[in-house]
Amino acid sequence: MRVTATEAKNRFGALCLKAKEAPVVVEKAGQPDTVLLSYAEYQRLTAAQNSRSRRKQFSEQYADWIAAQNAAADAQGLWSDELRTW
Repeated sequence: MRVTATEAKNRFGALCLKAKEAPVVVEKAGQPDTVLLSYAEYQRLTAAQNSRSRRKQFSEQYADWIAAQNAAADAQGLWSDELRTW
């Protein structure tokens, strides 16, 4: 759903209810400016972002260990490439 900023101001309560069903795009000067979304959707998005951040942090922190594990696997050989977890 798309609404103007004025409409969003005038119908904020109703749009909050709509946002529980689907994101509501608020436009200013005909351009998308803001999105209203449910708190549950916000939590899902931030959890996904945190998960990617933690994965990246782990990979950076343990890069040497991961490289050593991959080198050992390459030296010993694997019967399936699907066994490599990183």
